[in-house]
Amino acid sequence: MILYLLKSGILLLIFYAVYKMWLENEKMFRFNRAYLLASLVFSFVIPLQIISFQTTLSNKIGLIQLNELVIRKSNENLSAISFNDFLMVLITIVYAFGILFLTTRFLYGLFSFYKKTKNSEIQFIKGEKIVLVEEAILPHSFWKSIFINEKEFENGKIPSELIAHEKAHLQQKHTLDILFIEVLQIAFWFNPMLLLYKKAIKLNHEFLADEAVNKQFGSVKSYQALLLDFVSNKNTIALASNINYLITKKRLLMMTKKESPVKIVLKVFSVGVVYALLLFVFSTNAMAQKVSNKADVKENDLYVLKDVEKLPEFPGGMNEFYKFIGTNFKMPAAVGKNKIEGKAYIQFIIEKDGSLSDIITIKDPGYGIGDEAIRVLKLSPKWTAATQRGKTVRVMYSLPITLQAEK
Repeated sequence: MILYLLKSGILLLIFYAVYKMWLENEKMFRFNRAYLLASLVFSFVIPLQIISFQTTLSNKIGLIQLNELVIRKSNENLSAISFNDFLMVLITIVYAFGILFLTTRFLYGLFSFYKKTKNSEIQFIKGEKIVLVEEAILPHSFWKSIFINEKEFENGKIPSELIAHEKAHLQQKHTLDILFIEVLQIAFWFNPMLLLYKKAIKLNHEFLADEAVNKQFGSVKSYQALLLDFVSNKNTIALASNINYLITKKRLLMMTKKESPVKIVLKVFSVGVVYALLLFVFSTNAMAQKVSNKADVKENDLYVLKDVEKLPEFPGGMNEFYKFIGTNFKMPAAVGKNKIEGKAYIQFIIEKDGSLSDIITIKDPGYGIGDEAIRVLKLSPKWTAATQRGKTVRVMYSLPITLQAEK
């Protein structure tokens, strides 16, 4: 899971950087909308390796570095494991609380629109559903409705350009984009990149709506002046499309920016190359890096596998493995007597049948520590073997064990 989140975070960052530096300032709003949405989808789908490319990989042993094990005294569970368990529970609680809070806020926002629609007068103007509300708000749109202040509408204070602006949001179904990013934010609320994507998507929506208004009325300057009248009004709705969302100099300049067909074709092609490259890099099924073999094992070449379909699994999971070591490890008398502290590095291979073999010490602080670690590992029950490309494979583990004398 951590590897998946790391990969998706890196992809989100790369795609967003490409957008900010290469696409945002170009008048290619429809393509930019598709790019932003596709980037979100790709960033969370590519790391799942639904599409995978196979790389040439020698039939050697994969090396996996385990987390450090801390043993304080014999027949006592590991303090490191206890802390890890507590940390996992804490992270789960915080994550669940974030999910609950954001889901509640999201559902409340949806309910508020339902309540407004249910309790307000509704009119249909040129096929568009207009909801007249009592509260003093700027025109905004959501799903299939445009929400307008009732008094201002009846007094004729709502310019046609504003209605056309919100109509463009509805016709282009911008609400779906907003709902999509909102759901992603609920599931991955801890990822700050989603806030940047949400801002970019909503701003691009305004570019599109502004473009539709200017095509309909043909007076850019008067429309710009109209927008500037709303700059000071900050009464916006989170899930809605708002006329005054980020009325900045850039937004005004984009209305008069000229398109360059050659530049657009070049940028679209380059973005396609970026997508293809990232798809290949992050969807490679097996990536290997040669490392030095510090121990006299049978294999002459050792590889670190970064992507394996299924890692070896100890019965009950890795926490149970650590607890198994902690429970069965008997601190050598010399360590407790002399209050010796040190770190041992143990290597062992999980065979294709799940058994452990070639258990050796790469670094042994002495006093019988390495021998005791080997004795305990030999007691281990069979693991579930690793699989690579649908076949069981051998995997080598490196386990660092830190010994702390009983205080």
